[in-house]
Amino acid sequence: MSAHRSANSPFSKFSSSQAGVAEDRRILSEHSFREMIALERKRTERSHMPFLLVLVDTGGSLPRNKSEEVLAGILDALSLLTRDTDLVGWYEENSVLGVMFTEIIVSDKSAILTMLGRVSATLQENLSIEEFSQISISLHLYPEDWHHELFHRPSNPKLYPDLSRRDESRILSILVNRAMDIVGSSMALLFASPLFFAIAIAIKLTSKGPIFFRQERVGQHGRTFMFLKFRSMYVNNDAAVHKEWFTKFRSGQAERHPTNGKGKGSFKMTNDPRVTRVGKLLRRTSLDEIPQFINVLRGEMSLVGPRPPIPYEVEDYLAWHRGRILEAKPGLTGLWQVNGRSRVTFDEMVRLDLQYARTWSIWLDIKILLKTPKAVIMGDGAY
Repeated sequence: MSAHRSANSPFSKFSSSQAGVAEDRRILSEHSFREMIALERKRTERSHMPFLLVLVDTGGSLPRNKSEEVLAGILDALSLLTRDTDLVGWYEENSVLGVMFTEIIVSDKSAILTMLGRVSATLQENLSIEEFSQISISLHLYPEDWHHELFHRPSNPKLYPDLSRRDESRILSILVNRAMDIVGSSMALLFASPLFFAIAIAIKLTSKGPIFFRQERVGQHGRTFMFLKFRSMYVNNDAAVHKEWFTKFRSGQAERHPTNGKGKGSFKMTNDPRVTRVGKLLRRTSLDEIPQFINVLRGEMSLVGPRPPIPYEVEDYLAWHRGRILEAKPGLTGLWQVNGRSRVTFDEMVRLDLQYARTWSIWLDIKILLKTPKAVIMGDGAY
């Protein structure tokens, strides 16, 4: 980590005669500091050692000369807390100063509160009352505690500034994509309406229960929504069966089940007793997915993107798995669907979803959409 402070690193110089700050003090520029946050997330996912991001905001309301003086005092104060492995930089140039305390050991939330107290106390000792009253301090721990907080708020955007910047650079493509979603889902619902009603009648005539299967799913940035499908199972099924299967699937312990003699087989159960006779046909042909065009029309999903997970699945995710629901809106089809579906391991699926999100373009969506009919007709991996 100390290598980040080499002479070739993209540091910006902060110099001032105020507050006793050394003239050769160097901190990372906004662009470089935000890049290091993204890099530190990846390191944390491998090392399982959390990092703490502390942001000190002057509010942007101070005069330039006063702001420089306050920031100089803040920098002096933070230098008393940072180690050689920690990083200091501009989260927002000349306004919000950031510090990453890397590879910390956090046994409980009290450790975070202790850190907040130390930062606050150190700043109070080094700043005047007037200066201290102008600033606000926030702490952001990565990985986030999704087990308790995921469904109360979206993921913390402060920890993902690189994703926000990427979205800003793609704003025109995102608008075009949304227009494609609206037009595509509207046309699909219109032309599929006869089939829509035929399937609804078939479900009602062959099994008791509602036509639609509604389930809470996790969308982009951890926002939940009500996911729609045609019901393909008998009602009142125990979710424990699927929970147990997913735990094995996520950890790479799920068994492959023989399918039609082609390939290595599917990770999903091919003769699930919970599935109705009509449900087997709907699943095999992916016709059970038709109601999801309503989710697309609402803006909860897109035509192309990662499949939206169930909340209890997300609770079992490793930190790096979370990128699949942070970096792209969920979709009806995606790289996973056109590359083997249930024949692909969970980690392979996540890597495909991340590859899609990081290389996304309108043209990539079009290519996936063009490949989807073949995948549906072949029924490869659909059970």
